[in-house]
Amino acid sequence: MPGTGIMPGAEPFSADGEPVGVLLVHGFTGTPQSLRPWAEYLAAAGLTVRLPRLPGHGTKWSDLNRTTWEDWYGEAERGLDELHERCAAVFAMGLSMGGTVVLRLAERRGADLAGVVVVNPSVLTLRKDAKLLPLFRLLVPSFPGIASDIKKPGSVELAYDRTPLRGAYSLSRLWRLVRADLASVTLPLLLITSRDDHVVEPKNGEVVWAGISSSDRRRLVLDNSYHVATLDNDAETIFTESLAFVRDQVATRPAG
Repeated sequence: MPGTGIMPGAEPFSADGEPVGVLLVHGFTGTPQSLRPWAEYLAAAGLTVRLPRLPGHGTKWSDLNRTTWEDWYGEAERGLDELHERCAAVFAMGLSMGGTVVLRLAERRGADLAGVVVVNPSVLTLRKDAKLLPLFRLLVPSFPGIASDIKKPGSVELAYDRTPLRGAYSLSRLWRLVRADLASVTLPLLLITSRDDHVVEPKNGEVVWAGISSSDRRRLVLDNSYHVATLDNDAETIFTESLAFVRDQVATRPAG
């Protein structure tokens, strides 16, 4: 199995509470640490929360090259299944690639979800060198890392300092699938994007917003955070707005 030692602070988080569950999914090369304050906030509000560590993450970067998007999605799906057994309503929320995985859950498992919240989700890249990724992944194991795009001084993301290229190629395959099926997303959705993001281009949010079929859709733009907004200046806004979204959806769900 990839990964023998977990980085201190990269452990998954779990809390049991009301029969309203939230699955949180972290980003590519990141760890549960990037979403831990969000998870703790929702848990303190009484919700049942699961924040898994995705395979290949939180150990050493080479482990990520030995996993694929199917592994990451599978771990998120296990979290969803666990919550579905415990809770009457389940929500999925994710940051960056975690948002991508959440969108895939909405496409494939929409009947098991009450709503989704995605923060700076990725579904494509405009980087010109990305076109060479199918070749680069066979020749070079990694590129420089993408972690800690955070505006708030002193706030640091626990993540790899390298970008594993085989893993990045697998992520690009997930992007294509998610983009192709966006119209099947009909769940209530809250899209949160940072105005200034040096990792995920603004076009990602536009593609998601234009592609989904949700009639109940809300959008929030953050003016004082970069990519890892859940650890940035607007984190509290993400926390409070996502909780309000959950409460609103639960209040309007049909009985039974």
